[in-house]
Amino acid sequence: MTRRRLGLLILLALTVVVVAGCSTNGNSDISVKVGDGQASNGNGQFSLSLQLLLALTILSLVPSILMLATSFTRIVVVLSLLRSAIGIPNLPPNQVILGLSMFLTLFVMAPTLTKANNDALQPYLSNTIDQGTAIQRGIVPFREFMLKETRKEDLQVFIDLSKGPRPATTDDVPIEVLLPAFVTSELKTAFTMGFLLYIPFLIIDLVVASALMSMGMVMVSPTQIALPFKLLLFVMVDGWVLVVQSLVRSFG
Repeated sequence: MTRRRLGLLILLALTVVVVAGCSTNGNSDISVKVGDGQASNGNGQFSLSLQLLLALTILSLVPSILMLATSFTRIVVVLSLLRSAIGIPNLPPNQVILGLSMFLTLFVMAPTLTKANNDALQPYLSNTIDQGTAIQRGIVPFREFMLKETRKEDLQVFIDLSKGPRPATTDDVPIEVLLPAFVTSELKTAFTMGFLLYIPFLIIDLVVASALMSMGMVMVSPTQIALPFKLLLFVMVDGWVLVVQSLVRSFG
């Protein structure tokens, strides 16, 4: 019954909008103007509506670009593995992990974003370059960052898998080859750092489990006993600062 009422309300609202639109003018005038409206002029800028549509399309792709073409992947994977290594699956919450990863990504990517802004965005906004040139210039800083952080072995694998012409220099590597190689390399680096973070907490678990077995306390969960010791160790060594510092420095 509720769904039926909701459907009737939506239908009524659409009917009111259509009737209001038709009653304002006797004849409808629907037009789309691009540039100055002249087909002979190919240098006209997009109209405001098309610019808004383009901006919304780009904004919908921002999360994917943020996760794949920046340092976000390595940071969020390492922080998630750290949370698992401590033994608290829900603390810090996912919102805190994602928020910290995003701010660290902005901190690490600040030189790249600044260069893209100065070379591409600001000249485009001041109408000194066209849209195609702005896109080409904006990709260059991200290409340099990804090439610097991508392992040569991973890049070689995807070059071979692409079965395309072999690039003469790193500047000739296609973006569709560089991007998966960069993500694969980031995952490998993140899991390596996560393994190193697991070692001290694993030692504490083994020591606590051995102590409980030696005392005959087999029914007691070693995880519950080891958790306070792992938290104490992490706080005493100022673990969050060390992890964040290691993550930032890992990008060279």
